[in-house]
Order: sequence, then C-alpha cells, then structure tokens
Amino acid sequence: MLEDQTAAAAPTPWPAAYPEGYAVVDVETTGLARDDRIVSAAVYRLDARGQVEDHWYTLVNPERDPGPVWIHGLTTAVLSSAPLFPEIADEFAKRLEGRVLVAHNAAFDWSMIAREYARARATAPVRQRLCTIALSKELGLPLPNHKLESLAAHYGVVQERAHHALDDARVLAEAFRPSLHLAAEAGLRLPLLACQPLTEWSDGPATPRQSGHIGQQRSYGYGNGSPSSWRPSRKRPACPYPNPGRYKEGEQLIQGMRVAFSGDTSIDRELLEDRAVEAGLHVATSLSRLTSVLVTNDPDSPTTKTTKARSFGTPVIDEAAFVQLLSHVTPAPKG
Repeated sequence: MLEDQTAAAAPTPWPAAYPEGYAVVDVETTGLARDDRIVSAAVYRLDARGQVEDHWYTLVNPERDPGPVWIHGLTTAVLSSAPLFPEIADEFAKRLEGRVLVAHNAAFDWSMIAREYARARATAPVRQRLCTIALSKELGLPLPNHKLESLAAHYGVVQERAHHALDDARVLAEAFRPSLHLAAEAGLRLPLLACQPLTEWSDGPATPRQSGHIGQQRSYGYGNGSPSSWRPSRKRPACPYPNPGRYKEGEQLIQGMRVAFSGDTSIDRELLEDRAVEAGLHVATSLSRLTSVLVTNDPDSPTTKTTKARSFGTPVIDEAAFVQLLSHVTPAPKG
C-alpha cells in the first residue's frame, strides 16, 4: 500500500525530447522593417528546466536614428557611444549557442537578430526558436490577450521597466519557467520552429547610415526635429496604390492591399500600423468586402471584425506572420 502511494506521488518524468537549455531573448529596435536595426539586446540563459543560469545586456549603436524613442527610451545621445553590432556579435553568440531561442513573438526577434548577423557577415548559432505566445496557446492559458504584460500577470511576475530589453527578458524568463513545467507535466510537444540563418544581406540604397555613428534621420514626422521626441504622425496620407485584391496564403503582400487589425498585439499597434503604411499598405479601421487581410491573434474571438471576416471569407493571419510578410511586400504593378 505504501509503495502504491509512493508511486502515485512520484513526479512526472521530464520529457527526454525537451531541449537542454534555453536563451530567453528580447531586442529593442528602430522599427519593424527589414532595414531596421537593434538598439539593445538582453539574454537570460536557462537550464533544461527553466532555472536562470545568468543574464547579459548591451546597448547597440544602430548607425542611424533610434526610431520610437517613446517606446524604448533610447535616444541618439545614449546610443552614440554604444558598441556597433559586430563588436558585440561574438558575445551575443556565446549566449545563444547550443540553446533554443525563446522570445515573445519569436519570429520578430529572430528575424532582427538574423539580419544583424548577416550584415556583420556572420551567422547566429541558433537552430530552433520557441514563441511564448504559441506556447501559451498550446497550454490554453486563460489570457485576455497576447501581450507580455498579460502573461506576466497570469504568473504574478512584476514588470519593472516595460520595453527595456533586460527587464522584458527577465519577465519572460520568469513567466516561461512555469509554462515549461506545465507543458512537461502534460507531456506536451513544445512548439519549436527551425531558425533559418541569412547567408547574405543588402540593405539597399534606402537605408541612411554613417560609419561609426548614428546616421541621418528618416522621415517619420518628428515633433520638433529632435530624435528624442520621435513619434509617428497620426494623420496618415491616403494609400497611393490601387487595391490588388485579397491576400493569398503562401504568397506575399502587395502594395495597396487593405489591412485591418483586431484585438491586442504584442508589438505596439501604432508601430505596426506605421510600418504597414510605410510598406505601401492601406490600413483600414473597419472591415469590408474589400479588405485584403485581417491581422489578429484571436481569430476565434467574437469581435465585429472577426465575425465579418468569416462571413466575407476574408483571409486571417496572426501578428507573427504579418511581421514576417512586412519584410517582403511586393511593389504595386506599374501602369
């Protein structure tokens, strides 16, 4: 009888197929486009069961304007003396090597990291990534939305400095640990995805830069001309391209497509919309039969937009997929 009770109380064996270590990462950037740059990065290294081994943080000189200072708080003055990415690439790589990269909306963080390494003519030693948004969905966590602050609140993790890479990475590491254990107890297969490194890179002529220091300002609509007061203009010009129709799964977005958003996003909504406009897309406030695609992390939620999307047959994609597609928007047909 005693043996039966002991067996019943024995902990569930840790899944043998689970990774041996994780690198919880957060990067703050100048924006979301393919030519945007990292301005700060943080890594929390965790062991196989999610216990913190160490952490690391660095600023990075992006060699251009710092972008949304109102989000990350890093001004031109702060970043001008920071190391360039090639100068921290080796140390960053040591933190990532042999581990699964973990991030909140991991597709975005990985794409920014991969591009920086490609620019530096190097390769990040990462083979797999795990998105905590995807893991939360797999676990069925009762979250009101997919923001990091909601995941943190669910586990009672206190956020001290939102949008500071080191604190965001800390919060995510503390929230990832209980999620990892829940997954292990359930014998859940982790939603791991392969990381394909970039082997070559070209920013093209549209990227202003100067060697060794932050370059010219991009035309984002500065309040008083100072990078520290950077904010996007809320009055956006009309989209200059005709609507080419609906987005087709597996293909690229095309300039002129009408994009609508529904629900919360892990990346600041205004920043997402600004990047969509800069890519040549039409950001619509409502959904109609002309809408090319609806972006939402909650396709099953009974909102007006998701309900209309189902009735109209409008394609629906999540935020991570949209961010990836933003990097390669097809130019509008000429003529």
